[in-house]
Amino acid sequence: MPEREQLIEIGVAVGIVFAMLGVMIAIGMTYGGDDGILDPDAADLLVGAIVGFILLSTGVGIGLAYALNEPGEGLDEETTTNG
Repeated sequence: MPEREQLIEIGVAVGIVFAMLGVMIAIGMTYGGDDGILDPDAADLLVGAIVGFILLSTGVGIGLAYALNEPGEGLDEETTTNG
């Protein structure tokens, strides 16, 4: 059974991916023509959505790293020495 922290990370990651898919589907349905070709405005929106997804994923990952890790879980002196 995965630990609590792993379940939180998995849930957040799946939620972000579903949100990204929802945004992409909404852009496609809104700006898609009858022939299935997207307008140039839609291409700009898709690029923005992808960039937003990357920034959101990075921010959430950093936030989860700070929220889920205890302050004393850094590298020990024993693991940083070469001896």
